Amino acid sequence: MEKLATTVSEPHAKREYKDTVFRMLFSDKEKLLSLYNAMNDRHYENAEDLKIVTLKNAIYMGMKNDLAFMVDTQICLYEHQSTKNPNMPLRDMFYISLEYQAYVNNKSLYSSTLQKLPTPKFVIFYNGTEDLEECTELRLSDAYENLEGEPNLELRVIVLNVNEGCNRKLMEHCQVLKEYAQYVAKVRRYTAEMELDAAVKRAVEECIAEGILEDFLRENRAEVEMVSILEYDKDFEEKKLREAEYEAGREEGARFGLAEGIVETGCAYNVPEPDILARLQEKLDIPLRKAQEYFAMYSK
Repeated sequence: MEKLATTVSEPHAKREYKDTVFRMLFSDKEKLLSLYNAMNDRHYENAEDLKIVTLKNAIYMGMKNDLAFMVDTQICLYEHQSTKNPNMPLRDMFYISLEYQAYVNNKSLYSSTLQKLPTPKFVIFYNGTEDLEECTELRLSDAYENLEGEPNLELRVIVLNVNEGCNRKLMEHCQVLKEYAQYVAKVRRYTAEMELDAAVKRAVEECIAEGILEDFLRENRAEVEMVSILEYDKDFEEKKLREAEYEAGREEGARFGLAEGIVETGCAYNVPEPDILARLQEKLDIPLRKAQEYFAMYSK
């Protein structure tokens, strides 16, 4: 099986952007392989059997994906989300198209030989606060208007609830995922009792003391605390969103409000400008130029 290209001809990112603890954690190939094994009842032991094929510059194209990798003849697209998004099948379709385009690069699609492709698998790991069943499925065809009969084009995305207490069988087979859920639960519990930065610090300290993600947290403590503050500072962002919606009553007003919340929160915690720009791009589905405009508007 040929290796997929890992880049596309777009502007190069200045640094790899990691905006969630989930992505930080499973960017480690050993941990990612353990998650794949648990998901597929496999027993791979060599992390080199897994090839990361995440498109490095896709965020500039509005095609961000958390983790894309190949094992044998399968390509997996894993995404972490803390909010429900019914448009993930469409986003995944765009993204897998880029992956396949890179895969068949310089090969003729007009020959009589069938061009074999790695089999795709799309999974969302959800840990938001809204109620969600342990396992659900999103379909691209749900977005079709006036669909009659079976759709000619379909894409299915499995959504797994990975909050603490959910999908216990999966958690027992992937200790890292189980401990991640425990960390998230602690952050949320302490956030209800104290300021967010204090809650995150306490959750990190407690997890280290209890052996929960201990090595990972010791090694990456400063970055984990920073991205956790951004990831769970929903009240501030949602407050700005509600204010903008009330004043403008339109989608553009909501967009301005959310952008303001992201920029002001990032600046308040001394988050580097590239990280804030990347978060704006992801949350608002906007190009880099527009993100830079919002940053200039609200960073003062």
